[in-house]
Order: sequence, then structure tokens, then C-alpha cells
Amino acid sequence: MTIKINGSGFNGIDPLNRVKKNEKAQKGATTAQSGIDRVQFSSVIAETMRTKEVAATTESARAEKLQALKEQIADGSYSPDSTKVAASLLKFLAENKA
Repeated sequence: MTIKINGSGFNGIDPLNRVKKNEKAQKGATTAQSGIDRVQFSSVIAETMRTKEVAATTESARAEKLQALKEQIADGSYSPDSTKVAASLLKFLAENKA
């Protein structure tokens, strides 16, 4: 068996250059991957859609409540809780006094 040693390693295989080539290939792959910009909006869009649905539901519930109050006022059956009204007025006056 004969092993030939020359400037390029054993039997024409240069381990140092092979390692360098592997490192360059890995860096190139990393650079190629990092060079690609990726944006994922799926979670943002889903959250926005949920927020819109909640807002629409809340708005429709508010509109129904307002309509019911208007009907009660119109037919004379609306009777607010005087204790709650007084507490709200006092709180409002205390906050706006300064």
C-alpha cells in the first residue's frame, strides 16, 4: 500500500480546504436564508378579525339596549334608579370641581 503525500493532502484530498468549503457553503446557506425577508400576518389578521367581530357584536348590543331605552322613555315606563343617578352626579361634580 502506498500513500502519496503532496501539497494537497493525502491521495489528492485536502482536509483543510474541504473544511473551508463546508464553512463557506454553510455561510452561503445562512446568508441566502437571512437575505430573504419573510412577513407573517396571519396572527395579526386573525386578531384584527376577532377585534372587528367583538366590536360589531358590542355595537349591535349597544344599539339594541339604546332602542329599548328609547321605547321605555316613549311609553313612559322608564324609571331610572335614583340612587345610581345621584351617585353618578356626585362623582361627576367632584371630578370636575377642580
